[in-house]
Amino acid sequence: MRCGFCGHEFAEEEGNVGCKNCPMSGGCKMIKCPRCNYENPPEPALVKGLKKLFKREK
Repeated sequence: MRCGFCGHEFAEEEGNVGCKNCPMSGGCKMIKCPRCNYENPPEPALVKGLKKLFKREK
């Protein structure tokens, strides 16, 4: 995924999980950039699938 603030590309697993005290059910789903700590929404499954598809072709 790409950070919306600094543009750093990282895997979702590398990012820090957002706050766990959000009033949203199940806690916050945001993922913090490991470089700047900006909270980004998780990538939709469609985007992940397309990335995997194009990664295989290279």
